[in-house]
This record gives sequence, C-alpha cells and structure tokens, in this order.
Amino acid sequence: MTNIRRMTFAAATIAVCSIIVPLEARAGTGCGGASWYALTSKTASGERMNPSNLTAAHRSLRFGTKVKVTNARNGKAVVVRINDRGPFIKGRVLDLSKAAAKNIGMVSSGTAKVCYEILAAN
Repeated sequence: MTNIRRMTFAAATIAVCSIIVPLEARAGTGCGGASWYALTSKTASGERMNPSNLTAAHRSLRFGTKVKVTNARNGKAVVVRINDRGPFIKGRVLDLSKAAAKNIGMVSSGTAKVCYEILAAN
C-alpha cells in the first residue's frame, strides 16, 4: 500500500471513529416521560414486581442495569435497577416502581419528565 493510500485510510478511520464514539457515549443516557406502576405480577426478568423496591422498566437496557433517574422538574434523583420491559406508551422512556417514583416526587402527578444515566451495566 502506498503512503498516500495509508494516509487516506488513516484519515477515514479517524473520521468514522469521531462519529461513532460520541454516539456510543450518548447511548447510556436519555430523557423523556416516565410513569410508575405498583403491580405485583411477574416482570419480564421473571422476578415478582415489588412496588417497594427501587426498580424500573426500560425497553432495551439489560436486566440488572443500574440507572440514575432524575426528575427534570425538581432535580430529585434515585438509582433504580432495570428488571422489566416497557413502557409501551409513546414518549415514555421508563416505568418506575412506586417506591422509585416516590423518591423523585412524582407519585401524585403519575408522570414526569425525567433524564436517566446508566451507572453500571450488568
């Protein structure tokens, strides 16, 4: 391979990496609507839903992933563990357990705008 081809290949590789790496960094965060639920049925992970636990449902994050959820209105935050799938309503990114919703002050409203950040993937 000639020097010009090597330099062109290196420049193209750097350009592609500069686009892909920031996208991967943002994959661990998100904002949108959240709601809460307090059922006691089985979750998609197979465990029984306990409204007293700090858990949440997300469409694609791996079960066991720890996520910091912050209420955009009041700044209160809680760390939850993903153990279920959902929400299935457009614009919502998380369904929180009642205990998690209480921690960030959204039980009475039922829904809130939240931002989340992955702390530890399982």
